[in-house]
Amino acid sequence: MLTNRNKNTGLSVRPLSGHIGAEVEGLDAAHLDQEGFSTLKALFLEYQVLILRNQVLTRDQHIALGKHFGELHIHPMAKAPEGYPEIFPIEADANSSNDPKAIRSGKRAVNGGHWHSDVSCDEEPPLGSLLYLREVPARGGDTLFSSGYAAYEALSPALQRFLEGLTAVHSGEATYRLHYGNQAAKDRSQFGFNNGATYPEAIHPVVRTHPETGRKSLFVNRGFTREIVELGHAESQALLAFLYQHQEAPEWTVRLNWTPNSLAIWDNRCTQHRAIFDYAGQARRGERVTIKGDRPFFASALPTIEWGLAG
Repeated sequence: MLTNRNKNTGLSVRPLSGHIGAEVEGLDAAHLDQEGFSTLKALFLEYQVLILRNQVLTRDQHIALGKHFGELHIHPMAKAPEGYPEIFPIEADANSSNDPKAIRSGKRAVNGGHWHSDVSCDEEPPLGSLLYLREVPARGGDTLFSSGYAAYEALSPALQRFLEGLTAVHSGEATYRLHYGNQAAKDRSQFGFNNGATYPEAIHPVVRTHPETGRKSLFVNRGFTREIVELGHAESQALLAFLYQHQEAPEWTVRLNWTPNSLAIWDNRCTQHRAIFDYAGQARRGERVTIKGDRPFFASALPTIEWGLAG
């Protein structure tokens, strides 16, 4: 694990909390060679969320960096800039709000203002996301991240075993109706999605196994999870309420403070996040590139994998 500055490469890694997050210096995200990307990927798997400051990225460079991780995801609702379907615009200004009543009255919805894992309602939820913010508030506008690994591992063995046999419905309809009105989901068939004509919905394991690290993680979130399939309604809502509160405990989280031209990269397979809207009247602008993922595995589906970054 790298935790100090490497005198030979200029690379330094500073962990930001006990379970999740690191700040990385010494990597130019716009011009990574294969060795540099291999280092970035190993840190990504180790810390789950990374922030790289003082980066200069064009849209094409942003997209190219995302493609190092894999095929790119296309958001089911958001309008992309002309010629860049892979770009998800992030924009908040004086006309923005995180209040549902204000949004229904015409205010712009703040992106990510509730706990969620990006587009977990897709049948193959995103692998990860790369958010590049050029303009940030003078203060406020932080993002909270929670480790699904740490939250799962803190549960009693009995509850872990119970949860590993459950599945949950993830639906985009409620969230997307609030943010985009009654606009229908866009057709993403040309990008490999079969559910472009309606709001995406999928059933996923409550506990999933990470396909690269082999670690187990909770995989439910307030933004998209609607119910646990195997339980009655009251049981489902009570258990989900506990799991949401448990995952959001400070012990498993990190609060990421943004500075202009910062790039954050996070693993959607084992984290969830929430953008804090405490900067009303100020602007927060940037763009996100998201990496296409695969169907989540049940907790018992993969063997434990040895992984990590030597150093």
